[in-house]
Amino acid sequence: MNLSSRKARTVSIIAFILSLIFFVFTLVYGAFAGILPMHLLGWQILAGLLVWVVLIAQFYQRALAEQEKLDMSQLSKTVQQETIFSGGADRMALLAVAQKRLQFFEKWILPFAAVFIGLYQIVMGLFLFYNKVLVNMGTVPRDPLVGAVLMVAISFVCFLFSRYSTGMSAEKEWKPLRAGGSYLLTVAILGFILAASLALANYKMPQGLLLLNYAIPWLMVVLGAEILLNAILDIYRPRVPGEYSRTAFDSRLLGLFNEPGGLLHTVAHTIDYQFGFKVSQTWFYKLLEKAVLPLILFAALVLYLMSSFVVIGPGYAGVVEYYGTPVRDIGAGIHVKYPWPIEKVYIYPTDQIQQISIGYKEGEKDNEKKAFLWGEKHYEEEYNLLVAVDTGTKQEQGAVPVSIVQANVPIQYRIKDMRAFLYNYRDDKEDQSNAEEKSDGEKLLESICYRELTRFAASARIEMDEGGGMDLQKSLLGAGRLEAARELQNRIQKSVDQAGLGVEIVTLGLQGVHPPPEVAKEYEAVIASLQQKQATVLEALAQRNRTLTELGGSIADVDALYEMSINYERTKEQGSVQTDEMQKMLQKAITQVKGKIFSTLRAAESDAFERANLAKGDGLRFGGQLQSYQASPEMYLRIQRLLMLEEALENVRKYVVVAEKDDSQVFILDLQESLKDSLYEMGLGLDEQK
Repeated sequence: MNLSSRKARTVSIIAFILSLIFFVFTLVYGAFAGILPMHLLGWQILAGLLVWVVLIAQFYQRALAEQEKLDMSQLSKTVQQETIFSGGADRMALLAVAQKRLQFFEKWILPFAAVFIGLYQIVMGLFLFYNKVLVNMGTVPRDPLVGAVLMVAISFVCFLFSRYSTGMSAEKEWKPLRAGGSYLLTVAILGFILAASLALANYKMPQGLLLLNYAIPWLMVVLGAEILLNAILDIYRPRVPGEYSRTAFDSRLLGLFNEPGGLLHTVAHTIDYQFGFKVSQTWFYKLLEKAVLPLILFAALVLYLMSSFVVIGPGYAGVVEYYGTPVRDIGAGIHVKYPWPIEKVYIYPTDQIQQISIGYKEGEKDNEKKAFLWGEKHYEEEYNLLVAVDTGTKQEQGAVPVSIVQANVPIQYRIKDMRAFLYNYRDDKEDQSNAEEKSDGEKLLESICYRELTRFAASARIEMDEGGGMDLQKSLLGAGRLEAARELQNRIQKSVDQAGLGVEIVTLGLQGVHPPPEVAKEYEAVIASLQQKQATVLEALAQRNRTLTELGGSIADVDALYEMSINYERTKEQGSVQTDEMQKMLQKAITQVKGKIFSTLRAAESDAFERANLAKGDGLRFGGQLQSYQASPEMYLRIQRLLMLEEALENVRKYVVVAEKDDSQVFILDLQESLKDSLYEMGLGLDEQK
């Protein structure tokens, strides 16, 4: 009997030694040279190393079992002449120790080994992702071309040995070698991709390395999950005596790449079972089985050549790079270029208005909110700003002259010079280590906006100043936000132009400035008191303006008159010779002022004129009375007495009786007024008839 398992064991030992060497080399050199994907690949090689350890043990047990069968067959020839009572069969069964050990190994050890390998890949993949990939993304590889050459050599050896072991697995006795061959092929494929990525990284194109940083750990997680799933399904999968039972760590996913025809065989057997005829025997299936690899390669080539065509939509423009050097600008339409990575195109919307959010970060549900209230949170994240508080009064002990506000400032911009936006601040080292969505120009623009907003807020105020006036360019919560937005936009545009970024700031919204929601009520109380103070100050100013306007007709005239009076008093105190001249100028200015001053002066002049004329008239009248008295004192006295009686008895009925001195005739006068007319007093018109 040919001991075939010994050859498979030898192949497994050689593969184990190669895997161990490659594991140590990639692990150490990857860490030393700063090539993170090579370091990660070393841990994937360790998974294949564990598989080869299990295969060595399995084929060792198989070799022992085969040797035992050979010995038992030789022993059975010597006891052929014995009778049935000799117990030869029982003795043979007792000697089959290696076969029982092999059965125990394949029934129990292989499943537990598969579970261990699966758990290792899951745990190690997650550990590498969170503790290596996310932490060491900024590492820059040293001598990437040397690493590429070494990875090509490792990948070539792994590829040859994987093909050799996979070819051996076509035999029934060597089927387990397929699992190790699949892991070696995985290392070969990842190694070739890593070598190409290192070569591109030498030309400032680190995208391949960035992709491998994520792909290798998650590939380990996926393969580990598949092994655990296979181990669970193996519990319920029926065993057919004499048929090969595929182990759980023999990955079905890796088998698709290791044996491309295996997938077609599976599909063909499924169709044969469903339709009842041999699809695998048709000419189309045989043609497809032979041409599947050329078709895949042709499709990959067509897809690669499609990178030579670039379609740019309306409102967009692009810059073509030849090995990282910009060579030409292209506009909207279909363009032809060299395939990737020889030439690459960066496309940006030059006519489209773009927006960046300064001071906040939007969430998925933030667009649904309509009301903008101080007491509510508006966005997923909002950042605080320090604003100066200068009240002009003595601060309380322990109080700081600053306040905290939150500014939600959307800034809309347009790219006016795409080359300046792309290349003036392009960091090649950062391009090698980061794969962020924002370009360097966008990050610089965002940094400038944050810097100018912080500077502006540090010199701004929340509301009016103590003097009652409004500094419109520095008021964030008051009526000066429009002017503040213009001032901030001008500052940002000036900084962007000085940086040569090639960006035009279209609009800047400063309406979203508000206090933190936790202290919104306290802010409102402070703002209310400030507004009350401002209202009082403005009311006093209005009363002052109203009073001055009523007095002098205009505030300017009153201010000029006040200044002139101050100068007059100053020259008067100094005893200057210009005092009289200043007095005349002041009097002239007073006479020209309108308003209450004008009316009061005119009323005073009219009253003075009236009093002077009345006094003058009284003097002239007194002189005339004196002359009349001197001419006839008695007559003057009688006339004056009669005038007095006339004036005093103006509303009293008077009777004048003229009689001589010696006349003795008596006149009886009834001075009582009759309330009613008597009959005798009624005139009947008789006297008129006579």
